[in-house]
Amino acid sequence: MEKKKRAALHNLGCKVNAYETDAMQQMLEEAGYEIVPFSQEAEVYLINTCSVTNMADRKSRQMIHRARKLNPKAVVVATGCYVQTSTQQVIDDLAVDIVIGNNQKNQLVDLLEEYLGKEEQEKVISCVDVNAGVIDYENLQVEKTGEHTRVFIKVQDGCNQFCSYCIIPFARGRVRSRSVEDVVKEVKHLAAAGYQEVVLTGIHLSSYGLQEDYNVVYRQAVVQEQLLKLIEAVAQVEGIRRIRLGSLEPQVITEDFAKRLSAVDKICPHFHLSLQSGCDATLRRMNRKYTCEEYELGCDILRRHFDHPAITTDVIVGFPGETEEEFRTTKEFVRRIGFYEMHIFKYSKRQGTKAATMPNQVPEEIKARRSDELLELEKEMSKAYRESYVKREVEVLLETPTSIEGVSYYTGYTREYIRVAVKTNQDLSNTIVDGIIQSEIVDKTYKLSVER
Repeated sequence: MEKKKRAALHNLGCKVNAYETDAMQQMLEEAGYEIVPFSQEAEVYLINTCSVTNMADRKSRQMIHRARKLNPKAVVVATGCYVQTSTQQVIDDLAVDIVIGNNQKNQLVDLLEEYLGKEEQEKVISCVDVNAGVIDYENLQVEKTGEHTRVFIKVQDGCNQFCSYCIIPFARGRVRSRSVEDVVKEVKHLAAAGYQEVVLTGIHLSSYGLQEDYNVVYRQAVVQEQLLKLIEAVAQVEGIRRIRLGSLEPQVITEDFAKRLSAVDKICPHFHLSLQSGCDATLRRMNRKYTCEEYELGCDILRRHFDHPAITTDVIVGFPGETEEEFRTTKEFVRRIGFYEMHIFKYSKRQGTKAATMPNQVPEEIKARRSDELLELEKEMSKAYRESYVKREVEVLLETPTSIEGVSYYTGYTREYIRVAVKTNQDLSNTIVDGIIQSEIVDKTYKLSVER
């Protein structure tokens, strides 16, 4: 019997990239490849690259060259956002055999066969200009992922926002969306495979349903209706118990939207509203499309329609021109909102973006101090939110066996995404239980008492 060819994949970047890597792994498996860890020798190495920062570009190049060192005779495939934004550099890289741009990943197996079928193996390139107007949504499917209880589902690609610090619109192209029918079909397969929780995600989920750059008012109305239709359709799938949403823009959160969303009982009250800065002047330089007042209104609306929802966000510190006063304004704003979690990023200059050429770049030592201040505040707010659930009854989806101080537990997450642990020697993976949250037993993990 002929030995199976081995393939190893490495993913860099966001949850959308992770979904696409899972889909490409599935393609390779269906083509007869054995999937092995990236650290092992393989006949094919695939690197799904990221380009969100200059550091991400560098890591992408490093992983490409690591693959070549692992097996000099292997076929090295580079795909993803770094490939799209630095196409000629990747083409010129002697370590790469196959170059696949974004929106071309579903051609992976055909391109591999084309490369392997040549007598003299020359580089194969499939990389279209994703910024040449509106292009079709690239259909990819997954039937399983590395996780066993929760699955991320890509429903949208591209971005029309052009924030001044972000390269992603150039890497992903204009907004395009997956049909409700196609998403539901995939969710049904995943539910049949035992998944109980889905996370709907995209490059810019708040543009779901759009194919063009409509005016602001019409765009918001279209997104609200189309996104709600998608959520309500997924909620009808038997076996799915929970639905989470990827990052949302605050303008999407209106009274009507939140009211209809709260009527979907499978929706988890856990919302990520992108902020980036709590200062209007900084938001304008970032080319964000909302004010702090509009952002705070979105949070207030969610809290009116959901019982104590977990609201998380991203904040960039040290954006060009951010003064000490602007930073203090941001700090007081996030304190007033009271987030469950904040992801703090020190501004990193990204070549090819408007912000990279802005005056008044902030020194690294100031960025570091501001980041440390917000991280301390984040710890304080996150702890307060988790502690507010002590003695409350919650629903938990258990996921992973864990040993804590020599005692066997199963850990999982509440609908609000608080990590809890149930003391047990049984296999409770992918089991939903109700219980009362007790005290914190290790950092950010709370004991759950369950009546049996």
